[in-house]
Amino acid sequence: MTVLPDDGLPLAAEFPDTTHEQWQRLVEGVLRKSGKDVSGAAAEDALSTKLEDGLRTRPLYTARDGAPDPGLPGFAPYLRGGRPEGNTAGGWDVRQQHTALTEHAVLADLENGGTSLWLVLGEGGFPVAELGRALEGVYLDLAPVVLDAGRDTERAAETLLRLYAEAGVDAGAVRGNLGGDPLGYEARTGTALDFAPYAALAARCAGQYPGLRALTVDALPYHEAGGSAAQELGACLATGVAYLRALTEAGLSAEQAAAQLEFRYAATADQFLTVAKLRAARRLWARVAEVCGAPGAQVQHAVTSPVMMTRRDPWVNMLRTTVATLAAGVGGADSVTVLPFDHALGLPDSFARRIARNTSTILIEESHLARVIDPAGGSWYVERLTEELAQAAWEFFRSIERDGGQAAVLRSGRLRTDLAATWAERSEKLAKRREPITGVSEFPLLAEKPVERVRAPEPPSGGLPRVRRDEGYEALRARSDAHLSATGARPRVFLATLGSATEYTARATFAANLFQAGGIEPVTEGGFEASGATQAVLCSSDALYAEQAQQAAESLRAAGARHVFLAGRGDYSGIDSYVFAGCDAVDVLSATLDRMGVS
Repeated sequence: MTVLPDDGLPLAAEFPDTTHEQWQRLVEGVLRKSGKDVSGAAAEDALSTKLEDGLRTRPLYTARDGAPDPGLPGFAPYLRGGRPEGNTAGGWDVRQQHTALTEHAVLADLENGGTSLWLVLGEGGFPVAELGRALEGVYLDLAPVVLDAGRDTERAAETLLRLYAEAGVDAGAVRGNLGGDPLGYEARTGTALDFAPYAALAARCAGQYPGLRALTVDALPYHEAGGSAAQELGACLATGVAYLRALTEAGLSAEQAAAQLEFRYAATADQFLTVAKLRAARRLWARVAEVCGAPGAQVQHAVTSPVMMTRRDPWVNMLRTTVATLAAGVGGADSVTVLPFDHALGLPDSFARRIARNTSTILIEESHLARVIDPAGGSWYVERLTEELAQAAWEFFRSIERDGGQAAVLRSGRLRTDLAATWAERSEKLAKRREPITGVSEFPLLAEKPVERVRAPEPPSGGLPRVRRDEGYEALRARSDAHLSATGARPRVFLATLGSATEYTARATFAANLFQAGGIEPVTEGGFEASGATQAVLCSSDALYAEQAQQAAESLRAAGARHVFLAGRGDYSGIDSYVFAGCDAVDVLSATLDRMGVS
């Protein structure tokens, strides 16, 4: 019998170690075959992906891509989690949002997987006077309640505390958050609020309700205005620091003040960036808490991103929110809210609410995601991305502090300008479909019956804008819908295919996909005269274009085509414009609808 040596991984001992340089040389060979003559680090850079905030993801991470010691779960800098046990005890808190009083919805959520409530009242929600009715039948000593009442926070908080007293709930058993966020409200509306009432609520919670927090540091206004991950973290950190200052000036100790804060972040379908964001957020706050003499972990509430939710083909939102929820869980969020797939359309129905609840339940109970503490920990990619994002966010935070703090940058317009610049860059990627939106800019289905919902309450406005990834395409689709309603047919474009199916299929598929993203129906059957179109697209191979493009364009014009596209690049006589991968699809489609007279 052969005895294997106890020296690490003996089963792989017969295989020689591969060096980073060897891998680079293999990459160089592959790139040369595609026409790129690069070597060394340049070869690796060619396969890197540029992210926002000046970050890049590289194709390979190794042990040399080090990061500072992340510590242990539950210990400073809390990068690996705010509690030693993570979410292993029972998973994360499944927090369901309610913006309207829908019959039985609150109890249905709590009876079928929800573990806490997020109630939106006042502007953008239901009346504060209806809070008691909303909580009828709820065991207030078991289900934590989080309020979101904007300028009505003080009145909503008093109502909730009265309900606790009437229900006989011991002050020590009260859990949740009163939701005070004056700077978040100012970001949403442009209206500044006096901080004194929020400081009084915080002092009351610190003295009487040890399990109740008074303030939420909400990063969603900055995320929904188009901010990057680093901008979201930096603005949120600056807000938290502003609240610490205000609370300590009001008489609370630094430790008491920090204990009154809960932080809310967006979780997106970019799973690794979301994981890194939540881990970086804890590290950044740990640094602030250390300087302030208030050690302790940041309490995090993750919400699946409203920016990524689409109005067309909303069923795909289920996939987006599933990935985002997975990322939030892996990132160590304490509470997670999964927005229903029809969130962008209005008030969710019972099926959508069920799917939202079950997303967390399946990940916790069936995928066992919560059984591992910090499941991403030790990944060279995640650790490095976390460190780079933390550094970028810290620099943004410092720039806010240099300009006078969060309130100052909100009132000066500087933050709006920063966020708008980031969104403009991202909008260009969306328009060029370099950031595809499944069901909207990629694989749209014009014949799909629209999903309709009851209109939701209008959220507060007047401050930072609210953006959506689908907004450029949604405007185009709305024009197409209006044309359909007025004429009984959608605007059409004829796909003129040249040669065999092998030669034209790829570009015909590309063109059909592109024009449907703008609500323009592609027609392939019959001739141009019978298509009902006024514009046409030539689709074939480069070789056939060289031989037939000019003649085909002339034939289409003779048949009545007012504008002739060519799917691909080139410089052919008789062609009005070109559509190709990376072209500005929104601009092309908008101009096409204009020429068609579709307003």
